[in-house]
Amino acid sequence: MSDATPSLQREVLKPPVTQVGVLGWMRENLFNNWFNSLLTLLVLYGLWLSVPPLIKWAFIDSLWISSSEACRDIDGACWSIIPNNISFILFGFFPDGEQWRPITSIIILLSLVFYSKERHRWKRSLGLYWLVGMILMAALMRGGFFGMTLVETAQWSGLPLTLMLSLFGMVCAYPLGILLALGRRSRLPAIKSLCVVYIELIRGVPLISLLFMSSVMFPLFLPEGITVDKILRAQVAIILFTAAYIAEVVRGGLQAIPKGQYEAADSMGLNYGQAMRLIILPQALKIVIPPSVGILISAFKDTSLVVIIALYDVLKTTQVTLSNPKWMGFSTEAYIFLAMLYFICCFAMSSYSRKLEKDLHTGR
Repeated sequence: MSDATPSLQREVLKPPVTQVGVLGWMRENLFNNWFNSLLTLLVLYGLWLSVPPLIKWAFIDSLWISSSEACRDIDGACWSIIPNNISFILFGFFPDGEQWRPITSIIILLSLVFYSKERHRWKRSLGLYWLVGMILMAALMRGGFFGMTLVETAQWSGLPLTLMLSLFGMVCAYPLGILLALGRRSRLPAIKSLCVVYIELIRGVPLISLLFMSSVMFPLFLPEGITVDKILRAQVAIILFTAAYIAEVVRGGLQAIPKGQYEAADSMGLNYGQAMRLIILPQALKIVIPPSVGILISAFKDTSLVVIIALYDVLKTTQVTLSNPKWMGFSTEAYIFLAMLYFICCFAMSSYSRKLEKDLHTGR
């Protein structure tokens, strides 16, 4: 006991400060060899040259609330273009005095999205909520009753159009992509061939071509006097395009499921539909969450291509704002604001996918 006591009283030696904490992390990741040290110094030098002028331009010498004439006399950013044109950028040609309707529609849409985030709410009633919400949004946007002005879809523009095209496109494309993936793996030659032809044909052409076909060529095949709304045609084109890519991702997830899972479903006496719904698809869809979200984020950004068929999404309304002689020359500020809008939406989807992966323990 007497020999052990001094050893217990000895002071525990701490590791050197250069091995732990911030200094340890820097030594391990930034200065662990001469090449990384050189790259770190070059990056720091580049940041020293670029960050201070950027801060000076964006914040110190900038104007936030002023006229376009005042912005001509400064060297910094003219953020005034945003508050002075925010109504048109966000809502486009929607009538003044009625813009509470698209605002309410956006609130309803985002409320449905946030409500649907929790997995314990994924029930049949959720589909009913979405159906009621979509009908309510369409009624608010179009109007024509209860004293609301009738607004044709040609005036639906700005952020509401972007959100509707992207969110409804993603919601409808995912189940269609699952059906296509199952069809491509079908044992029936006719169904398999049709799905293969569809997937390969759609994946072999750009989205722009589908939008052009929906806007220009499709009306030529309709009987005289019959028309289909342009926004609906663009929505269908986005859904069909996104579904083809989702189908291949889901097919990869189905191929990753061990054969024993299929045999186990057969041994339990489950038919094809029950096996897919209860055993195979829950596992496959859990595996393919990261690539699926990547495709959905790309689809969200691709909705900006509707500008080529004269739909005024938030990108087009920004371009129209910049065509105003008063605000010409301030495109940098406008596009930075637009980029932040897209970044917030894409980052939210990416963050939710990571949360969903963690909840479902996809790494195990």
